[in-house]
Amino acid sequence: MNVHVSPDSLPALVLNADYRPLSYYPLSLWSWQDAIKAVCLSRVNIVSQYDRVVRSPSFQMRLPSVVSLKSYVRPARHPAFTRFNVFLRDRFECQYCGDKKELTFDHLIPRSRGGRTTWENVVAACATCNLTKANRLSREIGMYPAQTPYHPTVRDLHNNGRAFPPNHLHESWMDYLYWDTELEP
Repeated sequence: MNVHVSPDSLPALVLNADYRPLSYYPLSLWSWQDAIKAVCLSRVNIVSQYDRVVRSPSFQMRLPSVVSLKSYVRPARHPAFTRFNVFLRDRFECQYCGDKKELTFDHLIPRSRGGRTTWENVVAACATCNLTKANRLSREIGMYPAQTPYHPTVRDLHNNGRAFPPNHLHESWMDYLYWDTELEP
């Protein structure tokens, strides 16, 4: 049976010039269109290809499955403070009860009491725990986070991200990815 595979389901893994992924979580992937554009602009080297070919009237090319940047991009030293990165630091679980659903931000010192939105004052919390804690301090209600919030390094986030491999990893990517599926979530 010949199954038509859409090019949209064939992204390219993007590696830095040192052949390490630009990021693990989210995994650095480009659409097939972006990968071909980067190849045509000589910004990347093709490391591996899919069997799938795309054609135009004057051009045909196998879709890249792995590309590496020609110029090294220095990784950020300090990760951006984002909702996603807070959840990744906290391993996508409520810091009060361990639930993984309906995650929100909780300010240890509530904003209504002058608390700021910083790495050291925000934790992942499920909606139920966040509503229960409301605008009180942890000591007032006896709700303490599992870990003291901290400003993570890029390495901390990469290591946490490795505990959450994507559902699909193409075989051509495996030499460049190091997922530790033995980590406790």
